[in-house]
Amino acid sequence: MPAVLAAAWALLAAAFLVLLLLHRAQARRPGGGTDIASAFFQDLIRYGKTKRGGQQDAWLRHLQVPKRWFIHFYVVSILWNGFLLLRLFQAEFLGASLPPWIQIFHSAFGRDLQNQNTDSERFSALLVLLLLWLHSFQRLAECLYTSVFSNGVIHIVQYCFGLGYYVAVGSTVLCQVPTNVRNGKELSVQIFWYHIIGIVMYVWASLHQHRCLVILANLRKSKSGEVLSLNHSIPFGDWFERVSCPHYFAELLIYISMAITFGFHNVTWWFVVMYVFFNQTLAAVLCHEFYQEKFTSYPKHRKAFIPFIF
Repeated sequence: MPAVLAAAWALLAAAFLVLLLLHRAQARRPGGGTDIASAFFQDLIRYGKTKRGGQQDAWLRHLQVPKRWFIHFYVVSILWNGFLLLRLFQAEFLGASLPPWIQIFHSAFGRDLQNQNTDSERFSALLVLLLLWLHSFQRLAECLYTSVFSNGVIHIVQYCFGLGYYVAVGSTVLCQVPTNVRNGKELSVQIFWYHIIGIVMYVWASLHQHRCLVILANLRKSKSGEVLSLNHSIPFGDWFERVSCPHYFAELLIYISMAITFGFHNVTWWFVVMYVFFNQTLAAVLCHEFYQEKFTSYPKHRKAFIPFIF
């Protein structure tokens, strides 16, 4: 039932598109919407610096957790996706069997390619799971050693969603492995051109994402690395010259690189990319609006998310 998995990601992408459209519609209303429902909606979709702390009702503050808890997302991802990566590696190269509960899930949602040579499909999924694990490891390291978190908060619903997301996305990769698992036969490793392009793009996007996060962190540090302030400033350099949220744009490129590593044709993963696109677009729009409202000298040529386009 791979179509069910694809449909689930498509619905999730559509949900974030609706959230984006609702926000844009609410922003055009006189006063921006001041009723309880509007306040709850804005509190639900915002986090960090885009939260309107001074305008929040007291009851909304009880639904918040520190933004620095983002770290938990990557810890969960490293543990869960690392576990899946290890078990899949053992199954593919060492002849081990996947745990029964994983086999049940995999049989229900995995892809059945009985009459095709599945070696390239299986190796692609293994590579993507490795890239996903490496990405989570990099993000955890950046949270611990690069980023300077303020006292920003996120909604408890966002926090719970984030924890579940990294379990779901790794499980989705696992389900891209064809269900006709080889019984003790070694996987024939074949490197195709799309693997190389995907990995190169992943490295390129990850480097730019790291540079942008370093730029943001340095706005709050002295040259010696001491944190001087938790205030927000206008970032300059690297992709910040073109967009307000280049780290979000890099995140999208990272997921596109995984779609390329799958060989371009994996429909389910393109729906994952679509979800990432709308999710990051919403976050970028909120961030872009924050910069424009806070800084009168903010560069007018900068787009919110995608250079020269949006």
